[in-house]
Amino acid sequence: MIDITEVGPRDGLQNEERILSVEERIDIITNLVKAGMKSIEAVSFVNPKIVPQMAGAEEVVRQLPRIDGVRYAGLVLSEKGMKRALDCELDELNVVLAASSTFNYKNSRRTREEALRELTPLIKEGKKSGFVVNAVIGTAFGCPFEGHILFADILQLAKQFLDSGADKLTLADTTGLANPAQVMSSVKEFKTSFPTVDLGLHFHNTRGLALANAHAGYLAGVRRFDSSIGGIGGCPFAPLSVGNVSTEDMVHMFEQMGEEVPVKTADLFPTTDLVQKLLGHPMYSYVRKAGVAYS
Repeated sequence: MIDITEVGPRDGLQNEERILSVEERIDIITNLVKAGMKSIEAVSFVNPKIVPQMAGAEEVVRQLPRIDGVRYAGLVLSEKGMKRALDCELDELNVVLAASSTFNYKNSRRTREEALRELTPLIKEGKKSGFVVNAVIGTAFGCPFEGHILFADILQLAKQFLDSGADKLTLADTTGLANPAQVMSSVKEFKTSFPTVDLGLHFHNTRGLALANAHAGYLAGVRRFDSSIGGIGGCPFAPLSVGNVSTEDMVHMFEQMGEEVPVKTADLFPTTDLVQKLLGHPMYSYVRKAGVAYS
């Protein structure tokens, strides 16, 4: 079974010029749930003055459709964000740190070391409060400011997160710098160091390699991936980090490979069309334009 987390309501919307209302964001999430999505990153607990697209996180959580088997996650970057998240009815917390100090400072106004000192106690706090905690390491495959990131540094960060109690870990290609060979070797190295850890992958399609990278991760043994409806997304703090891997395209790829997926490709199309209407520009998914291939 391929476990796909839909990040459109968070990562997908945070880089959009049009700021959607709480009701519009709930409409998107409701349609994703109706389509069959079981894991959704719904909100981000960041400063709304800096990322206005994520304002009203608490109200979004209050209005989430509560369906058995559907898991909701929120993103946390800081102690203030964690305090907000702990008061919300969520299933998971995604605690995020960039492996690049430069990127981390632009994203959260702290160096990597400063952020790590703040975040590791928060993982323990989240666990104590009953949340599943997913530690996310951003810029894990390269940084637009610092370039190559030593994978030994990634492994050290992963160890500190896991030692703090993180339930699982995700490696994020925040700005779309990864390539399939790099992904495969990195996943194999990670699994050698942490053979029992639930590893996920998060790819951006900035340079057109997101699906190829996901497939490389799959071949190396990963079964948990992030994706965004319509391929929308990006990061406000990184140049040209446009577009996550499209949920429709990823589901379609695994469907065609004969893998079990949580939702059918065609069932996602109404949500893609809704997001396109709300945002006012075309979506980036190939399969929505070309249609489902013959099975």
